[in-house]
Order: sequence, then structure tokens, then C-alpha cells
Amino acid sequence: MGSKYDRAYHWLQGMYADRYYPKILVDRVRAELERVVGWLELGEHDADEIQAEFDSMTKAINELSGIFYENDSELDTNARNAIAIDVINIIKYFDLPVKVDAALRLRTW
Repeated sequence: MGSKYDRAYHWLQGMYADRYYPKILVDRVRAELERVVGWLELGEHDADEIQAEFDSMTKAINELSGIFYENDSELDTNARNAIAIDVINIIKYFDLPVKVDAALRLRTW
């Protein structure tokens, strides 16, 4: 940990490629993912801290669910997959002691 994540990484590719998802809301989901990466780059964290950070991210994305609905969209299967792919990449890059299912355990979408 402590290394810099690839700034050229293309976040949430499936969501950005589909006009069904309002770009401004996808940007907010991406900001949560990037916030976790920034926190991880600060240094070493134990498993409980890492889980708490993913829980915080997931809760923030949960809160966006209603806003997606208000904009005739939703965090559907394609969105879940796009988010999970990015979380898997974060876990692999930082070699974290957490699995994607645990990282997203609080999701309501």
C-alpha cells in the first residue's frame, strides 16, 4: 500500500458508456471510489479500517440510489457490475485483505 493508483484508469466504464445513467450521478459514484483510493494511498491500514472505508463508500452510493430513480435511472445489474469491477481492481491493486462481496456488503442496490 502507499503506492499511487493509475490516474488514467477508466472508472465505471459500463455506466459512462450507457446514456441511461446520468453522467453527473456516475461522477458522484466515481468520486466515492476515488475517495477510497486516496485514503488507501495514505499508507498502511488494518483490515477493520479497510472494511469501514468500503462500508462508508457503499453507504454513500446507497444514498445516491434515490437520486438515480428521480432521474429515470437506477443502480441496476449493469451498474452493480461496473462498481464491483472497479472495487475488485482496487482490492487487487492494493492487495487488500477483503473480498468484493465483503467490501460491498452494505449495498442496497
